[in-house]
Amino acid sequence: MSAVAPRASADVWNGAGRRLFMQDVGLRDGLQAEAVFVPTADKIALVDALSEAGLAKIEVTAFVSPKAIPALADASEVMHGITRRPGVVYTVLVPNVRGAERAIEARADELNLVMSASESHNLANLRMTRAQSFAGLAEVAAMAHRAAAAVNVSLSCAFGCPMEGDVPVQTVLGWCGHFVEQLGARGVTLCDTTGMAYPTQVVALVRAFRERWPGTELTLHFHNTRGMGLANVIAAMDAGADRFDASLGGLGGCPYAPGATGNVCTEEIVHALQCMGCDTGVDLERLIAAAKRLPPLIGHAVPSQIVSAGRRLDLHPRPRDFESIRERALARDV
Repeated sequence: MSAVAPRASADVWNGAGRRLFMQDVGLRDGLQAEAVFVPTADKIALVDALSEAGLAKIEVTAFVSPKAIPALADASEVMHGITRRPGVVYTVLVPNVRGAERAIEARADELNLVMSASESHNLANLRMTRAQSFAGLAEVAAMAHRAAAAVNVSLSCAFGCPMEGDVPVQTVLGWCGHFVEQLGARGVTLCDTTGMAYPTQVVALVRAFRERWPGTELTLHFHNTRGMGLANVIAAMDAGADRFDASLGGLGGCPYAPGATGNVCTEEIVHALQCMGCDTGVDLERLIAAAKRLPPLIGHAVPSQIVSAGRRLDLHPRPRDFESIRERALARDV
């Protein structure tokens, strides 16, 4: 019996010409975890830099209580100060009706609503049951629809809860259905909030979602807590996903995952996808330049390996004595 030859790796992972949409969440998900307040003008400049770099969507800020998240107390000023580039979606996180009012007044293109697929995480993070969160977000969605603003729902702990463990797929899909079918959400983001996702799990959940709601915009939001961020992105691509959240510089984290690293890094993911031949629509050089602005603003280095090491073809000069090394080597052949 003859063995079937395995496909070459290039056939498995070749993304030549594949259009993927990169969405940056660093200015919200990243900066909210920083101890320092980044000046409003610098936040505006970073958003504008990401717009010029060609990001499909930018989560600019969150309309939350300044007492809860002082790092984002200037949400309205930032939204009014940015230069809006045609084709870029400027989204904001909104937790409640008051936040929605402020977001709509600031002309947000999209309101991103958040709750958890896990009851324990929802209670710990939002101080509400999932049913209570959904009831409140239903009011926000209705307000957004009246204002002609799009609604996206980010479902935290879709790939596992740090307090409960695995969250059943049917539980995740059930909550997705509530938002898509009852509240008319344009998009759903499946969030790996504490970095518990793994590739085969990602494939199964993405395929299940796509089968049920093929016309709904699906985003994957991975963290690199256990080093599987890029592998999960590629697995999601293989299952048909084409939208990915990532964070400039790799900033971010979660208070309910002690020691956790941040979101997958925008410039690292773009670099990898472009190496594979995917069309991300992103100017990587401009993106890296934006990431390099972060360390002096936040007071520490960023996790980005691309900022540290450069792109794979950012070559280094030969040693100063290279020619003499070559001459000595050639002389040994005489």
